[in-house]
Amino acid sequence: MVRGLIACVVLLLSAATAAATGPSLSPAPRRVFIAGDSTASHYGPERAPREGWGMALQSFLDPSAWDVRNHAQSGRSARSFIEQGWLDGVAKDLRRGDVLLIQFGHNDEKIEDPARYSEPRAAFPAWLMRYVALARERGATPLLITPVARRKFDRGQLLDTHGLYAQAVRDLAARERIGLIDLNASSMDWLRALGDEPSKLFFMHVPEARTPDVAQTDDTHFHARGAVAVACLVVGGWKALDPALASTVVRDTDCGARPTALADRAAQPHPSAIAHGTDLARPQVGPHGGPGTTIAYPFFADAPDMPFVFRKRALHKGAGIGLHPHDHDEIYYVLSGRGRYILDGVSHDVSAGDALLTRSGSTHSIHQTGDDDLVILIVYPTKR
Repeated sequence: MVRGLIACVVLLLSAATAAATGPSLSPAPRRVFIAGDSTASHYGPERAPREGWGMALQSFLDPSAWDVRNHAQSGRSARSFIEQGWLDGVAKDLRRGDVLLIQFGHNDEKIEDPARYSEPRAAFPAWLMRYVALARERGATPLLITPVARRKFDRGQLLDTHGLYAQAVRDLAARERIGLIDLNASSMDWLRALGDEPSKLFFMHVPEARTPDVAQTDDTHFHARGAVAVACLVVGGWKALDPALASTVVRDTDCGARPTALADRAAQPHPSAIAHGTDLARPQVGPHGGPGTTIAYPFFADAPDMPFVFRKRALHKGAGIGLHPHDHDEIYYVLSGRGRYILDGVSHDVSAGDALLTRSGSTHSIHQTGDDDLVILIVYPTKR
C-alpha cells in the first residue's frame, strides 16, 4: 500500500516537473486575408516579374505572428468576386481575431462590363459592405483599402484615375467606422515623388528586346520591386491604424513620400545633387607627410551647409597617409585593396569591408600593402 502510494506521488511529481520544464506551446499566428483584384493577387513564376502587392505582404510580417492568406483574384471587382464565389473561400476559413483587407475599385469602374461594373455612390459601397458584414459576423477585423493608383502622367502631372471610387471607400469607412488604409493617396504621393519616367521601374514596363515573349507596357500591374513598395505602403497604413502591429513587423516601413514632397523639394535652399567620381579625380602626393601618390575625390566640397566632409581616396602601390593627430572624429571605410592602419601605436591589417574609427585625441596613419590600390572612403565633421 505504502509502496503504491509512493509510486503515485513520484508519477505526480514527474508530471508536474515535465509541465514546468517542458516546451510552452506558442499561440498560432493570426491570419490576415486579402480580398482584392489583380494589383494584389498571386502570380506564378511563369508571369515573372509580375507580382501583386499581396505576394510581398508576408515579408513585412513576423510569420510566427501573422499568416497571410491571399485570396485576391485578377480581373475581379467587388461585385464579381462575390458573384463568382471567391468570397466563399474567405468565409470558409475566416474566424475571430483574423484581419480582412479589402481592396477593390479598378474593375468596378469598367462601365462597359456589366458583370463587374458598379456605380460608385451606392452600388460600389453596398458590395463592399458585404465583406465588412462577413468579417464582423465572424469576429474578424475588416480594413478597407482604397484602390492603388495607376501610373498615369499627363505632361508631368499624375492623374487620379480612381476619383469617385476611392472617395466612396473613404466615405464608407467614415460612415461605418471601419479602419481605412488610404492606399490611393499614399501611392499617388509615392508616384509623384518618383516622377513619370523613373516610376516605370516599378510597373510592368518590360522591354521587347530583353524578353520578347512578355514585352508589354502596363501602368496598372507591378514589377516585383513595385509589389514590395506598395506592400510597404499597405503595412505603413495598417500600423497607423493599429500601433500595436509594429511589434510584429519585421521590415522597416519608412517608405513612400509625404503629400508635400514636391513642395518640400521646391523649397530646398540647397538642392540635392549627384557627383561623378570621374569628374572629380585629383592626383595628390600622400597627405600628412605620407609617401607615394594618391588620387583624391573631394565629393561635394563646394556644397553649402554640409555638416560633414565626405571623401574618397585611392592610395597607389607604396602610398600612404602619414601619422597625424586628431581634434575631431573620423571614419575610414575600406572599399577595396589592403592596408596597414596604425592607430595609437598599434598596427592593424585592414581590407575591403573594414571600418576604422579614430576619435579626437588619437593619432593615426594608413599605408597601402599588396598589389592593388587601397581605396577608402573618409568621413569627418565639417570644421565650424
